[in-house]
Amino acid sequence: MLGIFKAGGAAARLPEARIDPVYRRLRWQIFAGIFFGYAGYYLVRKNFTLAIPHLVEQGYSRGDLGVALAGVSVAYGISKFLMGAVSDRSNPRLFLPTGLLLSALIMFLFGFTDWATSSVAIMFVLLFLNGWVQGMGWPPCGRTMVHWWSQKERGRIVSTWNIAHNVGGGLIGPLFILGMAWYNDWHSAFYVPAAVAVGVAVFALLTMRDTPQTCGLPPIEAYKNDYPEGYDDSYEKEFSTREILVEHVLKNRLLWYIALANVFVYLLRYGVLDWAPTYLQEVKGFTVDKSSWAYFLYEWAGIPGTLLCGWLSDRLFKGNRAATGITFMVLVTLFTALYWLTPPGHAMLDMFSLIAIGFLIYGPVMLIGLHALELVPKKAAGTAAGFTGLFGYLGGSVAASALVGYTVDAYGWDGGFALLIGACVLAIVLLAMTSRHASR
Repeated sequence: MLGIFKAGGAAARLPEARIDPVYRRLRWQIFAGIFFGYAGYYLVRKNFTLAIPHLVEQGYSRGDLGVALAGVSVAYGISKFLMGAVSDRSNPRLFLPTGLLLSALIMFLFGFTDWATSSVAIMFVLLFLNGWVQGMGWPPCGRTMVHWWSQKERGRIVSTWNIAHNVGGGLIGPLFILGMAWYNDWHSAFYVPAAVAVGVAVFALLTMRDTPQTCGLPPIEAYKNDYPEGYDDSYEKEFSTREILVEHVLKNRLLWYIALANVFVYLLRYGVLDWAPTYLQEVKGFTVDKSSWAYFLYEWAGIPGTLLCGWLSDRLFKGNRAATGITFMVLVTLFTALYWLTPPGHAMLDMFSLIAIGFLIYGPVMLIGLHALELVPKKAAGTAAGFTGLFGYLGGSVAASALVGYTVDAYGWDGGFALLIGACVLAIVLLAMTSRHASR
């Protein structure tokens, strides 16, 4: 695989007069590529959750469907880490679109073949494969951002790029409504987003680029005159896989701390998101249309929330990522409790609580990813991002899919929400443990 996606070598340096205009144009173009490219991944990652109520009607239990859905998270957690190591030595322009096209192909199988949903085992295998190719999305974006934006501007760039989660994830609901209107077929939850994802993959291929040096440009540190402390020529050196994994990731204590916190942040994030359509329809009496719009609003509320979190982290909290994350997670805990304890018949309050959770939860998700990128040399950025993602998805998201499903089957929705509140508390404790390292 590495040979297919191998990163390019340095091109002849452009004349000095062309460097600034070319750099400006390519940065806008590349940002569009990684933003919409990564949003496209979300179109074909979690759309299975919208099909869960229909599969329950066919006789599947929530716990069994949670196990099938966990296939995405198990594979994605492992793949994001391993693909991160591959992406650090690969051309992101080829790497990202390939994964997106493969993911869309799997969703077409779900949408157009009956056997794809004929058993829990088959669904698990297909969702596992989908999760694996989904791991080809985040790492090349992280690699691209640390090569094309300098350290002082990276916070704004990463927080803005991070809302691609919400753009892509939020569009699943409206696309499902559109598919139902066109085809009156719940399988459209799979094939309509997949068709859009194919177009997005082509766009990403046309707009993305490898490193500045492959385009005849100087490194971003030289272009912006923004050099990290201790910067020298070794910062442009390509590390071996062993150096990346052992020296810059596994021996980095702070990466371990934030990776563990990520487990519980992700458990809350996906515990609410994955089960929102089912919970709202079973407990709160929402229709399919209303629950789909609630899903959409949860995701898109994260857009201003993430931007606000990035701004507060830089300005009010002076770069203290832990304190910012703790503040947001305390508020998440309060609104999760409100979402849980509000009795049926108060649809506006339910929607408000769900939107507030979406507004708040993506800030801590973004901060952990940003911190991971900044804790290692840029040639190891994809692996560091994959490492924290490994914990978030293999621990938090898997628990959100399978553990929440079985907990609800055994103890009802009260048991499921007690689990989510506990995750909030543990995330706050672990973030507090990293606070003394926040300014490193």
